[in-house]
Amino acid sequence: MKLNFKNRIAYHYIVATALIVGLVFLVIFFVVKSTVYANLDKDLNFEIQKHTQEITISNDSIYFSNKEELEEREHVEVQVNPVFIQLSGTNGKLFDKSPNLKDKELATSANQKAGQHFNTILSNEPIRQVQLPIEKNDVLKGYVVAAMSLEGSTRVIRNLGNTLLLLYPLIIIGLFFISSFLAGRSIAPIRSIIATTNKITRNNLNDRVALPQKKDELHELSSAINELLNRIERTIERERQFTSDASHELRTPLASLRGNLEVLIQKERSAAEYVEKIEYSLEVIDTMSFTLDQLLTLARMDAPTNSESKDVTLLSTLVDEIVYKNKEAIQHKNLQIKLKLQTNRDYVVPRYNAHLILDNIIQNAVKYSYENGIISIVLEARKEAIICTITDNGIGIKKEDIQKIFNSFYRSNALQHKHIKGNGLGLSIAKKSADAIGAKIELESQLEGGTSFKILFKPILS
Repeated sequence: MKLNFKNRIAYHYIVATALIVGLVFLVIFFVVKSTVYANLDKDLNFEIQKHTQEITISNDSIYFSNKEELEEREHVEVQVNPVFIQLSGTNGKLFDKSPNLKDKELATSANQKAGQHFNTILSNEPIRQVQLPIEKNDVLKGYVVAAMSLEGSTRVIRNLGNTLLLLYPLIIIGLFFISSFLAGRSIAPIRSIIATTNKITRNNLNDRVALPQKKDELHELSSAINELLNRIERTIERERQFTSDASHELRTPLASLRGNLEVLIQKERSAAEYVEKIEYSLEVIDTMSFTLDQLLTLARMDAPTNSESKDVTLLSTLVDEIVYKNKEAIQHKNLQIKLKLQTNRDYVVPRYNAHLILDNIIQNAVKYSYENGIISIVLEARKEAIICTITDNGIGIKKEDIQKIFNSFYRSNALQHKHIKGNGLGLSIAKKSADAIGAKIELESQLEGGTSFKILFKPILS
């Protein structure tokens, strides 16, 4: 059976409700039935006990002491459910009976337990009957039998059963439509989710699912979908940014490389010219590879993933590794590296992100320092942060450019420093890496007066 979500909710609700209602109706039916029989049995017990006191035993005969009074009582009293009384011998012989039995006779049995109520038939009509033994000097003389008509009680029980059987399907059908209506209202936010998500495409990721007013499971679902859309939007935006950046940064070196190679094939060149052009081409390829690596690093940058990394390293060890990595460039410029540790103990930092931060900043310090300059690296520990300060006395940054220096592809005074290779991605990578681990980068610089970067890492005890 194929049902939509709304009707499935209603269906499951109705199945459960049908079982409960059916059980309740059965309980009601049997409680009423047992109550009717209990009241009938109570009346029978009262009547048989009363008439037992009016019995006389003479020799082998049993009869009512005052038959005239019994007849008069039947005529005077208006009995809704008349009581039939009969006196019988042990062999089933009829001794006496109430006048309302007329020519009828109640059945007796020696095997019937004393005081046990049971249903039987009198002249094709249902009756409820009970019998008690009559004894004299511990000798069984016969039985007193009392009976009442079951017709009225049976009619009540039958009407109750028919009413419950009629009400049962009506209640179930009514509840199905009501539950279906309520289920439809309950899943209205889901329809909103469907409508919103159907409108979302690769080129339209701005729409978000409206959050329900009640903070229930549907509110959590809507929030989760919105967060998923946010992540998808950021991913696609990074993809677009990577495509745009790659196109922007690689178009010029590719054109230069192509032009250089076309010059080589226009006519024969000397071996020295071939070597010169090939070396230039290899240099362009190296630059493109470096740019691609940095673009991929930016594209993969994801703060939650990186910040959860458990790979840590000593801060001083990491600084030594990066300085050693740039040893050739440092020696080429005859730079002096001064490393100062202003703390009695070493601290650890997230290896991956801290390496990206320090590597790019130290490379910039080497790249933009004048020859024979000094680069100072100071490590200190405070209660709120572990601080690494990298200071050079190089070309510096213009004051108005300091706010833009962390933007991708931005280079301060790039035209005046064409001899310094770079693509403006290093500090952007450093900033995103710092954000990923909750670190901060502070910058102070003065044109022709040097630059100082202060990186504040969250303390992680080694």
